[in-house]
Amino acid sequence: MPNPIGRALRNNRAGQDALIWALPGLNAPQTLTVTSPAFAPGEPIPREYRGRLFGPNPSPELEWTQAPAGTVELVLIVQDPDAPRRQPATHLVTRGIGPELRGVPEGGLAQPSPIPGLVHGKGALGHRGWAGPMPVPSHGPHVYVFQLFALDRRLDLPDPFTLRQAVDAMSGHVIARGRLDGTYEIP
Repeated sequence: MPNPIGRALRNNRAGQDALIWALPGLNAPQTLTVTSPAFAPGEPIPREYRGRLFGPNPSPELEWTQAPAGTVELVLIVQDPDAPRRQPATHLVTRGIGPELRGVPEGGLAQPSPIPGLVHGKGALGHRGWAGPMPVPSHGPHVYVFQLFALDRRLDLPDPFTLRQAVDAMSGHVIARGRLDGTYEIP
C-alpha cells in the first residue's frame, strides 16, 4: 500500500547541489575511485545495509584507489540528497582514516569502529557511525553518495564533531576526492 506522505513529498528533495561535494572549498581533482563489492555504481544498495531503528545496521564494504602523495588523512561522508528537506540527510561523517588504507570491511563503519583511528561525527539525528538508507516509503528512489576526501592535514576536531565542523576544517585542504553513488527505495 503506497504511503500518502511519501507520495505527497515526491518533489521535495534537497538536491545534488546541496551535497558537500558541491562546496567550492572542497573542490579537488577526482582522482580517487571508490567502489563496493556489495553494489555497482548507480545501482541499488542491498537490503542488508539499510538503516534500522533496532537490530543490525552493517555498513557495506568499500574499496578505493591509493591516496595521492601528501595525503595525511581521509574523510568519508555519506549523504542522501533526495531527503525531503532543505539539506541532504547525513548518514555518516568519519575522519581519521589513514592514507595507507585502501578500504573498509563490511561493518567497519560501526560505532565504535573496529578500525583503529576512525572517529565518527554526528550524522542523522545525532547518530554516530553508519546509519544505512531508510527513505520515506513511497517517496521514490534515493541516491546515497559516498564522498571520500584526501586531506593534506589531520583534522583537529572535538569529540563528538558535527558535519559543519568537519567541512569548515577541511575547506582548502582537499587534494583529491572520489565518490560512489548507490540507490535505495522503499515502495
